[in-house]
Amino acid sequence: MQPMPQIPLAERMRPATLDTFIGQEHLLGANGPLSKAIENKSVPSLIFWGPPGVGKTTLAGLIAEALEWPIFKLSAISSGVAEIRKVIEEATKTGKALLFIDEIHRFNKSQQDALLGAVEKGTVTLIGATTENPSFEVNNALLSRCQVYVLQEFSQEELLSMLQQAIDTDDYLLQYKIDLKETEALMLYSGGDGRKLLNLLELIVGTSETNGVEITNEKVTAVLQTKMALYDKSGEQHYDIISAFIKSMRGSDPNAAVYWLARMLEGGEDIKFIARRMIILASEDIGNANPNALLLANNCFQAINVIGNPEARIILSQTAVYLACSAKSNASYLAINAAMSLASKTTNLPVPLNIRNAPTKLMKDLNYGKGYAYAHNYDNNFVAHEFLPDAIKGTVFYEPGSNDRENDARKFLRLRWQTKYGY
Repeated sequence: MQPMPQIPLAERMRPATLDTFIGQEHLLGANGPLSKAIENKSVPSLIFWGPPGVGKTTLAGLIAEALEWPIFKLSAISSGVAEIRKVIEEATKTGKALLFIDEIHRFNKSQQDALLGAVEKGTVTLIGATTENPSFEVNNALLSRCQVYVLQEFSQEELLSMLQQAIDTDDYLLQYKIDLKETEALMLYSGGDGRKLLNLLELIVGTSETNGVEITNEKVTAVLQTKMALYDKSGEQHYDIISAFIKSMRGSDPNAAVYWLARMLEGGEDIKFIARRMIILASEDIGNANPNALLLANNCFQAINVIGNPEARIILSQTAVYLACSAKSNASYLAINAAMSLASKTTNLPVPLNIRNAPTKLMKDLNYGKGYAYAHNYDNNFVAHEFLPDAIKGTVFYEPGSNDRENDARKFLRLRWQTKYGY
């Protein structure tokens, strides 16, 4: 038998054409926007936003291949402004060219600004890849010049297709008689990451002492227990550990929270990503039970950007402990979810005339704003008024949580609205 190749299976199975690319049907299907752009040879500058292993890098190369344009590649981890300018200069000489930048969210403002002129003039067509929300990590000037496409995690069916395609076509795997008896563990450990899934398959096959390989959940788990270090570098457990961190704070366990925080810091996790997730938790899980939580979480984000590592760990720890020890309420989170659900079904409901804006004479003649009662003209700065459309008046979205602050809010609302909302 030939030995395991040095090139990983995921790299060997990288699609050579768009026709063999699995997934992202919402972009690449018959009527997908990216398919149409490629067909018309009018691909704009793009940002691919999605989790690891969903084909961002592969797709950039396939687009260049389909357009027959040269592609220049940079990694935000190792490239500075000088490298960017050098590549843009080279690309200018070739006519149409793609510039692919992996992990573009790691570029600072000056590095991103160095791209602006070339992107705006069309000197290069930029394709940036990021696992982070580009609204936070890509500056507005560059973002406004790019189309953002969200790449989705592979479905289980797509992942199974990848496995079968590899088993049926890869020269190394063809030496083995592989039986995919169970795939749940493979799916679980790969976490929707196609690259990770294929490399896991090769790892399992490579440990077999015979050419007959039966893939079972037990076998996968047993092999990974001894080889997990191979798959635990630089945030491979990114999603599982951030989930454990968030759930520990939500569950009011500061000890678990700082442990998972330490695990992320040891793994080289982006401190801004950690801080942003704490801002979200402060609003989603604490809310008005303790409004100071959102202030502290936001200040934490600002502070770590000024301080940086290694001292940022102290600020992150202080904030995590505070959030874990805070009273909890998801009332505001539930309120906006309920409101958005109803809003999506009632977009035709008009704003009541008496609370409409009336900046022109015509609007006043049409009774816009007529009958509006100004709250500050009444006792306690309150007057009973209807602010919702007639069809949904009396609907309750916000149900105060059971904590000191929101109990006060419930009393406040009950005194003013009496029985209307049932507070």
